[in-house]
Amino acid sequence: MSATVYVGMSADLIHPGHLNVIKRASELGRVIVGLLTDKAIASYKRLPYLSYDQRVQIIGSIKGVDEVVEQNTLDYTDNLRKYRPDYVVHGDDWKVGVQKATRSRVIEVLSEWGGKLEEVPYTKDISSTQANQFMREIGTTPQLRMKRMLRLLESKETLIFLEAHNGLSAHIVENTQVEVNGRTVEFDGIWLSSLTDSTAKAKPDIEYVDKTSRLQTLNDILETTTKPIIFDGDTGGIAEHFAFTVRSLERLGVSAVIVEDKVGLKRNSLYGTDVEQTQDTIENFCYKLSYGKRAAVTREFLIIARIESLILGKGMEDALLRAQKYIDAGADGIFIHSRQKDGKEIIEFAERYRQMGLNKPLVVAPTSFNSLHQDVLQKAGINVVIHANHLLRSAYPAMVSTAESILRSGRSAEVDQSLISVAELLQLFPEEKTVDRAR
Repeated sequence: MSATVYVGMSADLIHPGHLNVIKRASELGRVIVGLLTDKAIASYKRLPYLSYDQRVQIIGSIKGVDEVVEQNTLDYTDNLRKYRPDYVVHGDDWKVGVQKATRSRVIEVLSEWGGKLEEVPYTKDISSTQANQFMREIGTTPQLRMKRMLRLLESKETLIFLEAHNGLSAHIVENTQVEVNGRTVEFDGIWLSSLTDSTAKAKPDIEYVDKTSRLQTLNDILETTTKPIIFDGDTGGIAEHFAFTVRSLERLGVSAVIVEDKVGLKRNSLYGTDVEQTQDTIENFCYKLSYGKRAAVTREFLIIARIESLILGKGMEDALLRAQKYIDAGADGIFIHSRQKDGKEIIEFAERYRQMGLNKPLVVAPTSFNSLHQDVLQKAGINVVIHANHLLRSAYPAMVSTAESILRSGRSAEVDQSLISVAELLQLFPEEKTVDRAR
């Protein structure tokens, strides 16, 4: 009887290293590929470019693969005990890094029935990091970008979005990565804030910057990124105008628009009751939401209703009632906002929201209650955390400090140590890459 061989793979970007592992596995026996789901991959690194079904189709077509099965976690244990393979084959690169513990566990479980681990030498000159960078440089399509947010919501408990107000700040959101406990952590997407977009144009946050101008900012961001984008739709205007906004954003590949339940002159929510702000009626806002949903062409484009009840002192019961009504009207998610610094009413809202049986995504922007760690928000059932204005707020004092230093010193030498060099600046977006891609 032929030996059973198990190979665990992500198989997002297939390269010779993967083929070498499969070739060795097929030499040992019948090959079962345990293909990691989106959720399993997202638990330790970025979401794969290809969907699970696409990856199944590709791996199942490779010579030497006899069967493809689902692996739902980075840990192999459940599948190993189910299939009891004689061998597990893997590249030897997992001896270090985030998968080191996984390797140890595989060896431990295989010992239960005398199975063996076969490790294939790492294929030189193959870099997943370089391949991923190449994919980002190629870019994406509007539909793929739009779908990516739904895949992320299905794969991760909590998504982290960061504000961008132009192409450069969006480039930062797209490319920033850090290592945390052996895992690569990055932002899941981009928040296009009306506050920071208006401020970057030296305009007040009162919906004065028109949609044409805001869509130009959006286009600048689209050109330099591949990640999902959530668009701050302010009040959305009248329902008939909101429908046109939905169509425009959807056509460009934006994943979601957030629209708030206020009417009249838009004032920033963090003013709260310090300035006059008027909340829309439930009936009128439900009409706007349903009108916008009818205008959408695809199911992938999300309309998220932002509830201002806690901001405006209307209370928890009003907020929860509106959440139920807005979802009934077609909202794909709820954004709940608060000015309280301890975040207790946000946690209470989230808990009661889930107790009501509401399962649509829940979104917050913890600008006021930023002492709450994202693990606390995740435990409360928050699906999307938006850091809503932080890149612009960090850029402004840095630029003011530079300007003051130049005036004070009569030269710019004193600020050099706090600046990116001209050589580095030129390499952020080198002309060679643009030219090479056009050929």
